[in-house]
Amino acid sequence: MTDTTTRVALITGATGGIGRAVTDRLVRDGFAVAVHYAGNKAKADETVEAIRAAGGKAIAVGGDVADEAAMAAAFDATEAEFGGIDVLVNTAGIMLLAPIATLNLDDLDRMHRTNIRGTFVVSQQAARRIRRGGAIINFSTSVTRLQFPTYGAYAASKGAVEAMTLVLAREMRGKDITVNAVAPGPTATPLFLEGKDEAALDNLAKAAPLERIGTPEDIAEAVAFLAGPARWINGQILFANGGIA
Repeated sequence: MTDTTTRVALITGATGGIGRAVTDRLVRDGFAVAVHYAGNKAKADETVEAIRAAGGKAIAVGGDVADEAAMAAAFDATEAEFGGIDVLVNTAGIMLLAPIATLNLDDLDRMHRTNIRGTFVVSQQAARRIRRGGAIINFSTSVTRLQFPTYGAYAASKGAVEAMTLVLAREMRGKDITVNAVAPGPTATPLFLEGKDEAALDNLAKAAPLERIGTPEDIAEAVAFLAGPARWINGQILFANGGIA
């Protein structure tokens, strides 16, 4: 078992673009990490092996974030391995885009199951289990402020994430646990880049005063801030987008 002075983080969606960057950043800060995956166990195992080879502490935990039994098991496994959990980072999510007029309602249900129910299920476990002095960090999106066409259903799901994050922060009164959400702007992940040509990416880059698209590492820095020194930031949505909104 890890020394109880080691801080422990469970990161959902930890093998994705932002999730992997967050995992690597928290490992550099000395965290032991539970690398969550939904379907790609091999990728999670590779991530764990890389962390351990570099001297870090990690395990892989799997399961559908919207399945309460699977998530209870993931939290159980993390606590059994490391003795407790200090930080939950909920990067898991899916994005399906279409105009509201034509969106397939099955896609709406899939996205809301993962993004809304999944965030709720994982936040519920975290609210019951995170140790004092810890942090719950959910993920929204800057699109809730940007009103990009085709993003209506996705933005709606993330608006729900923001609402539950702000309420949970108040419900955790007296437990010394912060609850915040990070809202990335356009970020160069495989999910975001898919289907966009160079002209579209150039236009998005120019929209921000810093005149570039964000990187997963940019978002990971915001998470590390909330997971570590930012003890007086609570019940907030932190927009990490280079000033685009």
